[in-house]
Amino acid sequence: MAIDRIVDTSVHDDDSDEQIIEVTLRPQNFDEYIGQERLKKNLRLAIDAAKKRDEPMDHVLLYGPPGLGKTTMANVIANEMGAGFRITSGPAIEKAGDLASILTNLQDGDILFIDEIHRLGRAVEEVLYSAMEDFKLDIVIGKGPAARSIRLDLPKFTVIGATTRTGSLAAPLRDRFGHLHRLEFYTPDEIAAIITRASAILESEIKPESAALLSTRARLTPRIANRLLKRVRDYADVNGDGIIDTVMTTEALALMEVDELGLDPADRRMLTSIIETYGDRPVGLNTIAALTGDEATTIEDFYEPYLMQIGFIERTPRGRAVTQKAKRHLES
Repeated sequence: MAIDRIVDTSVHDDDSDEQIIEVTLRPQNFDEYIGQERLKKNLRLAIDAAKKRDEPMDHVLLYGPPGLGKTTMANVIANEMGAGFRITSGPAIEKAGDLASILTNLQDGDILFIDEIHRLGRAVEEVLYSAMEDFKLDIVIGKGPAARSIRLDLPKFTVIGATTRTGSLAAPLRDRFGHLHRLEFYTPDEIAAIITRASAILESEIKPESAALLSTRARLTPRIANRLLKRVRDYADVNGDGIIDTVMTTEALALMEVDELGLDPADRRMLTSIIETYGDRPVGLNTIAALTGDEATTIEDFYEPYLMQIGFIERTPRGRAVTQKAKRHLES
């Protein structure tokens, strides 16, 4: 059973109002984009070089845990290049014909962003190979003995792929990206700056100490930081004068049951279940999924990255193990 979590790093399809707000909070250029300094430095160089040569930049693969800003970074790249921006996702491109339709409608210099690119089907991938490398599209017309293959010229475009699972990408597809960059978790200071910027856009006053407090609960992830900010803003509007201070923030976080490290009841339930059932023994991913009622991919993509980042879970050849640090935290 899926758990509705305030610290969920996924974007909810049924939360249309939240998605509209999410878009307004997205930075539009490198100057507005807080954090990921190493990545921005490398991308600035690539963009400046491409613009100087008056050609599209090489294809870009952005990878890392969800919620760190891969889609936002792709949009920033498009804005910095002054290019058209088309968005799709791996699951949305079901057939090679779907991809052919998208590619033939691109213009020179356009950027095609493919989210969850690791979920492309094999037939679609094969069409994408020649499109990315040679800007050619091979299509088959007709069926049976009368079928013939033709090759169409495509405009010069750039693919930006985003994935949480680089290991699931086929090697031939991965090799066609000229730039491969991992987005790292943010620092608490960067998260506090993101919260302060977002509160200004939302026209909500937030005290610096409240932004700092929220930054420690946001799991080093901008998407969670913005979501927490919105919920605390709601609490301050209903129970106070709308100003987000430490009292309002502390009370709102207590109501949401998000502790000082950003763990919510689902995290604590998972860690406690592993400890009570298996003690210090490593546990397989599918076993953890059975304990929590979540899919194994949900555990791997949404629970594990942050818990590993803070040293609460470690991977061993025999499975996942809860660390002593996590046990001390749960007992405190």
